[in-house]
Amino acid sequence: MKIDLNLLPVFIAVAEERNFSAAAARLGVTRSAISQGIRRLEDAFGTMLVMRTTRSVTLTEAGERLRQSLSSPLSSIETAFEEVASENMPRGCLRIAVTSIAEAFLSGPLIASFAAANPAVTVDIVVTDEEFDIVAAGYDAGVRLGEVIEKDMIAVALTEKQREMAVASPAYLATNNAPAHPRELIHHRCIGWRPAKDVAPYRWEFEEAGEPFSLAIEPQITTNDLRLMLRLALAGGGITFATEDTFRPFVETGQLVSLLDDYLPYFPGFYLYFPQRRNMAPKLRVLIDHVRQWRQQHI
Repeated sequence: MKIDLNLLPVFIAVAEERNFSAAAARLGVTRSAISQGIRRLEDAFGTMLVMRTTRSVTLTEAGERLRQSLSSPLSSIETAFEEVASENMPRGCLRIAVTSIAEAFLSGPLIASFAAANPAVTVDIVVTDEEFDIVAAGYDAGVRLGEVIEKDMIAVALTEKQREMAVASPAYLATNNAPAHPRELIHHRCIGWRPAKDVAPYRWEFEEAGEPFSLAIEPQITTNDLRLMLRLALAGGGITFATEDTFRPFVETGQLVSLLDDYLPYFPGFYLYFPQRRNMAPKLRVLIDHVRQWRQQHI
């Protein structure tokens, strides 16, 4: 492997400053020179060392190993190069932040089949509905609805278009007339969702004659747990509201009844998203390929 040792101070500056502009100022060069230097180093290794977005810079696993190895005596530098170069095989820890409503990703089969096919990759999944910079937080990828993914991210479709669904159990509807219009929901017991205790319950979004509108429902029961909402609806606790994937199996078996279908439009579905493709770590590349294959087989 041929490595330009003059690029190592560039990498070390970026690793310590976590900012291209600060690294450039430290070395007395332009920001462009820093960016090109990191790219040349990544090309030499054949793997990504630094994840960068318009908001943040952080090291990949390979980059962190290189940083640690370069802090050893110079005699170990050659070993460091070989360790990073071995990234051509999928291995290491893959950290993914997933929204709680991504049923297709969290249902089990997709992740289980990926783990079986890639035994050297460990998968650390955090289910969260907080909005944050996944790169700055140290994640390799995330799963969210397409409409809320940052524009500088690369996104791979996980599902078809989605829509919300309002549902209730037959037992609830036996003693309560089904609403004919969303505004009739004020007369019903509703089960709502919010991501955190200090956040107002999620507004239920509808569309009429092509015009979108939302309602601030006042739920009798509010939770941040989608599974609890589902269980309460199945138990006759009232009307609840979430993505179609969550309720569809129960609607098909008759355990739940879909309501207000004419007022619920479709919108972009769920995507696996991540920063830039160049010199992507093999562990992330195989996940992307797996998601694409899974989608072809199941949609």
